[in-house]
Amino acid sequence: MNTSTSALSTRVEHHQIDIDGLSTFYRAAGDPASPVIVLLHGFPSSSHMFRDLIPLLADRFRVIAPDYIGFGHSAAPTVGAFEYSFDKLSAHVRALLDRIGVKDAIYYMQDYGGPIGWRLATARPESVRGMVVQNANAYMEGLTPAVAGVFMPLWEQGDDTGARQMLLAETTKMQYMAGARRPEALNPDAWTLDQALLDRPGSAERQMALFKDYRHNVPLFDVWQAYFREHQPKTLVAWGRGDPFFGVPGAEAFRRDLKDVRIELLDSGHFALEENAAQVADLIKQTF
Repeated sequence: MNTSTSALSTRVEHHQIDIDGLSTFYRAAGDPASPVIVLLHGFPSSSHMFRDLIPLLADRFRVIAPDYIGFGHSAAPTVGAFEYSFDKLSAHVRALLDRIGVKDAIYYMQDYGGPIGWRLATARPESVRGMVVQNANAYMEGLTPAVAGVFMPLWEQGDDTGARQMLLAETTKMQYMAGARRPEALNPDAWTLDQALLDRPGSAERQMALFKDYRHNVPLFDVWQAYFREHQPKTLVAWGRGDPFFGVPGAEAFRRDLKDVRIELLDSGHFALEENAAQVADLIKQTF
């Protein structure tokens, strides 16, 4: 069947279920009997970032794309009612996958999806059928000076000036536009939705808690790299080369620890699916 025709006819499901007392949203598509691919989104987005990719994968996979707590259509409790940490978000995603019966999967990880997905993988290596890494960092080489300039003052001196700039509308738009092949062709609905969610009451406190907690991911790079060396998951790295935050050296570094790895540099930026969903879908189908 023609890919575009199949994609247009694919029904994407939208689910809202209770996990540990919190309403949790996820998108799903494809035959429940097919191999599962779990799509893990980044900041400041949600499963909405996969809206074009999901139908393109659904003829081959059962596709599951959750919104983390505090993101998208999932519940957004206050920082006093929920621990906004990557450990907690990972545990919540794991609980969701257990509830809906996902025993093993390919994990697609973008940005925040990396530290969440690799926590899932290292906790249950037997559940990983493969990895797709799209601008998600597991190596120091991938952290650009822009990242250091924003977050090091927060982590070392408690200075949140730069980090709070990440919550502004112009920064959200920049994350989509920077490095894009044709910025004028991007759909502004993407960053407009992201910003509307960032502007909700309490959102700044939730996101600042995660910014502060991100420092705990850096010491885990060694742990994740050891996991790569020991378990050798088949891996596709599909990386927007124009990303101002996670640089190309972070993509190339996966060659050090993985034998069965394919690295494709995309002519795009941090949110490469905005321009390259069809290409990434084809790469995934060629790899897995």
